[in-house]
Amino acid sequence: MIPITTFSGLDVAVFGLGASGNATALALMDGRARVSAWDDNPASRESAEKEGIPLVDLFREDWARFAALILAPGVPLTHPEPHWTVQKAEAAGVDVIGDIELFCRERATVCPEAPFIAITGTNGKSTTTALIAHILKEAGRDVQLGGNIGRAVLTLEPLTPERVYVVECSSFQIDLAPTINPSVGVLLNVTPDHLDRHGTIENYARVKERLVAGADQAVVVIDDDWTRAIAHRHASEDKIVLTASTLGPADITASGTTVFFQGKPVADLAGVASLRGRHNGENACAAYGALRLAGLRDDEIIPHMLTYPGLAHRMEQIGHLATTLFINDSKATNAESTEKALATWSGGIHIILGGKAKDGGIDILRPYFPRIAKAYLIGAATDMFAATLGTEVQHEACGTMEVAVTQATQDAIASGARESVVLLSPACASYDQYKNFEERGDHFRRIVAEEIARRTPA
Repeated sequence: MIPITTFSGLDVAVFGLGASGNATALALMDGRARVSAWDDNPASRESAEKEGIPLVDLFREDWARFAALILAPGVPLTHPEPHWTVQKAEAAGVDVIGDIELFCRERATVCPEAPFIAITGTNGKSTTTALIAHILKEAGRDVQLGGNIGRAVLTLEPLTPERVYVVECSSFQIDLAPTINPSVGVLLNVTPDHLDRHGTIENYARVKERLVAGADQAVVVIDDDWTRAIAHRHASEDKIVLTASTLGPADITASGTTVFFQGKPVADLAGVASLRGRHNGENACAAYGALRLAGLRDDEIIPHMLTYPGLAHRMEQIGHLATTLFINDSKATNAESTEKALATWSGGIHIILGGKAKDGGIDILRPYFPRIAKAYLIGAATDMFAATLGTEVQHEACGTMEVAVTQATQDAIASGARESVVLLSPACASYDQYKNFEERGDHFRRIVAEEIARRTPA
């Protein structure tokens, strides 16, 4: 754990007692802050109390005594309206920040030389974060991986000058981190997402840009209008901003399976199943640029990039049955992410779609409809997605994952195709049927294992 000493001796309010909230409270207590913690959910309060976190009903407190409100990233800051704790904090003139901001302040105070690579973007940030951490670890560095992936940032090992912190940052976390200042910042893309929390795409893009603005050096993938504009705005600043692209000229490019740096080939990703597809070309370019800026040589980067094992729930190959391949892409929680999965195969795709739909639905997938052999619809988005698919794509309302996997497997095998794919890439959040995308992906993996075992001769 990283003790937070910057609030030593001060009263601090903490709201939201999930995994990151509890870690935040404990880190503040380790740094000798006086913590008053609360959550609207009684079960979360009970869990926090068992960890020794002091509970205080913040609704009835005098907020003038608090030095800051540390808000969990899942709690609304501005939209659709500020949470009641935010309203009370603002009325009392109290700063509202998050755990990433605590990490940044502690680093600036006690160990500013600690390398800090921060990654954001609408899609691909978990793959890129995990890829960077994998390469650093294999190259012999002391690496700490966390943030919006895996461990909460304040549960990582204490700051040292040699320890490299590779941190995935969501827009919610950046919004609560006004002084975010990575030694290397990475911005992958900006497409409409979480607009219920940011109000407009313009607000969302401005939040993402903060990571680039605060970074000492940055890598920006310039394959959308928003990121191109952001890279242009910061290129004139007194810092290095490397551009990356799979579509046109940039400092780092990917064409086919080859990654180029300043026009010279540096890596061939052919045969690296975990980095298949154009979107992973973007991720590989961004990771390469970040590691170059962090001081690694090509002979420390490229061999280990080629051994990247992949990320659970992101284009994860989980089994074969005859000529049918099963892919767990449960992390595809919006249509833009599912689009990248569909672009990987030219046809024969039996796709499981559905859950809690995002704004815009799946309309942007229309160019890929000819690649879909059949769609199997689950969850709350079933009727909405069925209307979009219409007569262009054969589809079936399955309701549950069990029915969808069973039917998709049967149809894929019966198709007689040289290669068919059963793909879970829902284009939706999971919250209608599952706690999170990990639970959804794990459920898919178990059902697939059962189907393979049942259909495989003894």
